[in-house]
Amino acid sequence: MIELENVAYSYGGGELLSDISVRLQPGSFHFLTGPSGSGKTTLLKLCYGALLATAGSVKVFDTEMRSLDRDQIALMRRRIGVVHQDCRFLDHFPVDENIALPLTVSGRDLAQAAGNLSELMSWVGLNDRASALPPELSGGERQRAALARALIMSPDVILADEPTGNVDWEMSQRLLHLLVELNRMGKTVLIASHDLQLIRAAKAQVQARVLRISNRRLQLAGADL
Repeated sequence: MIELENVAYSYGGGELLSDISVRLQPGSFHFLTGPSGSGKTTLLKLCYGALLATAGSVKVFDTEMRSLDRDQIALMRRRIGVVHQDCRFLDHFPVDENIALPLTVSGRDLAQAAGNLSELMSWVGLNDRASALPPELSGGERQRAALARALIMSPDVILADEPTGNVDWEMSQRLLHLLVELNRMGKTVLIASHDLQLIRAAKAQVQARVLRISNRRLQLAGADL
């Protein structure tokens, strides 16, 4: 589904990732961990085409990313739901319109999608906040809204960048439960997180593979994590 082979990524300050090889199989659940600045966010961006590798091969849905133009990458991204770490919203739009924004951009009929939108907002526990503006939301509500927006196009893959980084433990557990449920529904899930307690909690619920970035390279974390 997503395959990186001997991938490297460099920027102005030098090489950030080197010789990265990993394959995300359909329906799998992965964690990506490592210290701050190790390249977790960069690796996620390589997986959905926000960045292109400086060496090696990145294939998404069996297609080499370098072979796609900008429009083709945009179409491919509709199959990938991304939960960004900073959870940016349009503050003058209510929550339901922010969640539906990917539908609007893709030209979908919002009237026809209204039922799915309502069901999705109920699933993440935000039905009673549909008309609220983003500045009125708590940290946990913003994260759930970000997850709902990532799911609105019914993607095959969910990539989440520190989705529990700004919420308390109780909310972290709720968000983790939602992601585990998505995986049980057949979605491929990759979560970048430095929270080892969260990773251990996930491994008690789902068969999760834990990958660690260390010294620019990717390795499988030990079973004792």
